[in-house]
Amino acid sequence: MKVFFRNSFKKQYRKLPAKVQKRFSDRLDIYITHGSHDILRVHTLKGNKYPLQSMNITGDYRALFITTKTKITFYEIGTHSELYE
Repeated sequence: MKVFFRNSFKKQYRKLPAKVQKRFSDRLDIYITHGSHDILRVHTLKGNKYPLQSMNITGDYRALFITTKTKITFYEIGTHSELYE
C-alpha cells in the first residue's frame, strides 16, 4: 500500500510534539500491517468531514485519511478539538 500526505497534513505534523510524531509512525505501521486494528479505532466520519476516516493516535490526537485498495492519503492530524470544531 502506498502512503501519501497532503500538504496540510505535513504542515500540521511538523508542529506536533516528537512523542506524538513517533506514536503516529507506530500507528501507521499497525494500520499497514493489520488494517483496521481495534487499537486504532478507525471509523468513517459524517457531515462535512465525510468520507474521511479517523484513526486514533493518542487519547486526544487523531489522523484523518482516505484509503483505497492501493493507497492511503492523510489529510489532517491534530487534537480532537482542532479537527472537529
